[in-house]
Amino acid sequence: MATQSSLAEALAKIRAADLDLKAFASLRDDASAVALASRLTGPLAGQLVAVKDIFDTADLPTCYGSPIYAGHRPASDAAIVGILRRAGALVIGKSATTEFAYLEPAPTRNPAAPGCTPGGSSAGSAAAVAAGLVPLAVGSQTGGSTIRPASYCGVVGFKPSFDVLPTAGMKCFSWSLDTVGLFARSVREMAAFAQAASGNRVIAQAPREPGAWVVGVPDSYPWGELSASAREAMGRGVESLRQAGARVAHCTLPSWAADAFTAHDIVQGWESVRSLAREMDTAADRFSPLLREYLNASLRISDEAYAKAQAVSARARAQCGEWLAGIDVLLTPSAPDEPPVGYATTGTSTFNRAWTLLSAPCVGVPGAVGVNGRPMGLQIVAPPGRDDVCLAAGAVLERALQAA
Repeated sequence: MATQSSLAEALAKIRAADLDLKAFASLRDDASAVALASRLTGPLAGQLVAVKDIFDTADLPTCYGSPIYAGHRPASDAAIVGILRRAGALVIGKSATTEFAYLEPAPTRNPAAPGCTPGGSSAGSAAAVAAGLVPLAVGSQTGGSTIRPASYCGVVGFKPSFDVLPTAGMKCFSWSLDTVGLFARSVREMAAFAQAASGNRVIAQAPREPGAWVVGVPDSYPWGELSASAREAMGRGVESLRQAGARVAHCTLPSWAADAFTAHDIVQGWESVRSLAREMDTAADRFSPLLREYLNASLRISDEAYAKAQAVSARARAQCGEWLAGIDVLLTPSAPDEPPVGYATTGTSTFNRAWTLLSAPCVGVPGAVGVNGRPMGLQIVAPPGRDDVCLAAGAVLERALQAA
């Protein structure tokens, strides 16, 4: 349990660092932090957690990264916030997000790659963990908004299967795709975090020797070729796993991967227009040009196209559930490349979208770099519903990268 003095020191450190980092949208004051900490017990007692500012909090502002909701105070907490409080975590502040968790960059900087984007939309959560300001953070993923910023900032990111963590009280962008994501400094810490946040629905497996794993490496991807940095990172990951004793097997992604990737944009676009209908009708002039143009373009997606994409999604999920014969998990890049230089973009989610739609759990593991020496995460993908397998394999990869 954190003491009054240690909490004050932690908050002072966050305030000082955040003048430049800009990872927090709001921060708890010392008095309320001490009062809350004195009442918290449970598996996460004493752990400071940053929560992405798209999750409602009754005692902290919730602005969804938009001026439309400046100073907004919800009447209740999002379900995941309540779960974390019950588990003993101290929600220390709200981490910065892109506008409504879309692509307009947040003000956050990248502590692991100065001068480069921290990614999106969970930029603040990833950066706060990477800078050592908090050990744990909550984000979200609709396309690649947990795994990509984890890659760019050199931390562990976890996107679970659908319904493992509740989205109630989260500002919806696409109800078929929105997924609560988590950030931590190590896979071991992530496993404990996921277990507490899921109410023991994700329980760490007994350790398996590396030789007991068959890790599939796709020979190609329907969403694009590997960049030079992705090839370098994958080479390091494959060699590290082989040296550790794991069996690495080249494989071909089934058609359901391409089908999911194609369906994702249609599902997200059609649903985003309806999720943000009120804002579009009453405050569209306060959208960023990027979001306004996206929503206007998405208005052209017909109901028929959406229904067809949802049917494709359902088939792809059913086929993905059968997984790849003889393969325990897949190894892929977490992102297409190193974090881009500058702050004009948050990067792209091409290596994440299909897995989000398919409900396949993913853990992004740091430890590799690209051709310019900037962080390149590696992504472990497991069959839908096998979040325990995902985290166990992630731990094997983490140890292998550290030993290599």
